[in-house]
Amino acid sequence: MKKIIPILFLFVLTACSTTKKIVDKPIIFNDERTELTLNYLKERYGLDQKEPTIVPKMIVLHWTAIPTFEKSFDAFHDSKLPNWRPDIENVSGLNVSAHFLVDRDGTIYRLLPETTMGRHVIGLNHCAIGVENVGGTSETPLTKEQLKSNIWLVKYLAEKYDIAYVIGHHEYTLFEGHELWLEKDKGYRTKKTDPGEEFMTKVRNATKEYKFKRLPKNSN
Repeated sequence: MKKIIPILFLFVLTACSTTKKIVDKPIIFNDERTELTLNYLKERYGLDQKEPTIVPKMIVLHWTAIPTFEKSFDAFHDSKLPNWRPDIENVSGLNVSAHFLVDRDGTIYRLLPETTMGRHVIGLNHCAIGVENVGGTSETPLTKEQLKSNIWLVKYLAEKYDIAYVIGHHEYTLFEGHELWLEKDKGYRTKKTDPGEEFMTKVRNATKEYKFKRLPKNSN
């Protein structure tokens, strides 16, 4: 598979009577990343697939904790984990990534096709579309523009796929023991706080019409 050249394509899309733009800005998804993704699916989840595809069942909202779009994009761009992520490198060399990256001005960038697996949430990557938001630190809190774009994007994706859950990254461990949870290693967990209860409450209140399922109660 050839390296994808990151040429920008603009798509004007309409969801719920609001017009937004999604800018296609693909990260590298070459043979190496394909192989790493297939290995991840097999080793972590027991899924032996020929293609690194997913059937989206949930949307997971994140923040990057990186202050700029450029640095956030660079963190996801390469196929293999950079040296500054030793905390998860021993599990897999596959780099982290998300399907969408929302800049602080609300611009939505698509990094991956929505049905290709990205590594962004333990246990659930095989069924989850990831949405990253630039920033998230005390110096760069998430913006109103990002909130509006996340709400629009959730609605857009819910119209396109059979989405059952919309969760924050900090809520992922609630799915341990759930039928969607496939992570084999009981010791592989990371503690997350993104994007926070306030942000998720606002997103959920704005998307009530889609009747997403309530979060499961953690059985562990």
